[in-house]
Amino acid sequence: MKIITSVRKMQAWADRRRSEGRCIALVPTMGALHAGHDALVRAALASADDVVVSIFVNPTQFGPREDFNAYPRHFDEDVEILGKLSSGLAVFAPGVEEMYPGGVQADRISVDVGYLSRYLCGAFRQGHFEGVATAVLKLFHACRPHVALFGLKDAQQFVILSRLVRDMLLDIGMVGVPTVRAADGLAFSSRNAYLSPGQRKAAVVVSQAVHGAEEAIGKGEQRRAALVEIMYSILRREDDARVQYADVVDADTLQPIEEISPGQHVLAAVAVYFGSTRLIDSVFAQAPGAACRKI
Repeated sequence: MKIITSVRKMQAWADRRRSEGRCIALVPTMGALHAGHDALVRAALASADDVVVSIFVNPTQFGPREDFNAYPRHFDEDVEILGKLSSGLAVFAPGVEEMYPGGVQADRISVDVGYLSRYLCGAFRQGHFEGVATAVLKLFHACRPHVALFGLKDAQQFVILSRLVRDMLLDIGMVGVPTVRAADGLAFSSRNAYLSPGQRKAAVVVSQAVHGAEEAIGKGEQRRAALVEIMYSILRREDDARVQYADVVDADTLQPIEEISPGQHVLAAVAVYFGSTRLIDSVFAQAPGAACRKI
């Protein structure tokens, strides 16, 4: 396994692979790897000649009261996990100074994601998706991938980054990998480690809520208000669940809709706190009435 910490060395490595006609896949992560990341890397290995896994905890996507300093960092363990998947992986692990050479707080050019961040997580995490998009664009330029793989648990992020690739004319294929879940349905997340045993047991309502909305959409429910109430009614089963939002938006524009049209693709999403731990989950769904299109 090759570990690279310099942007220039990463670019040189990627350029050599490209000159040899090899396909490069990138799996961006912030480390603290779990089964969801495992699925991403396995999918990348199946789709490309070379796979780069980036490990970078990006400071610009954390708000002033969020957990950047407390975010779990287990680099040695992460490398060990990746080595068991494939000894031929490349790990790009730059420091903050490599990704933000002028300093994080300095005036700098960043990506404005516009109206795509007005709702869902974007409404509560000002600047979050601008930070994500800026860091991922830097990773694209450093790693020079032909394809990039992201988990669909972070659905709003995937939609925004897919739009970034399209609007910035980047020649990168975007692949969304289905959410990996524990046996009880809870989506794997680095933040699950913060949950107490009682909170972990209660957190199953998060996945139940979005799947409840998905089931109702499949049965023909078109009213946003009714779908939101279904999600809230499930989340209210646990007293420890503090709901930040539960909503249904158009899957392409990420804007709320009062009533789903036949055949329309939508995203049902929630964010819920258990103590100080914030969990998110979401599902893409299509209303009955038209041929299915994969997200």
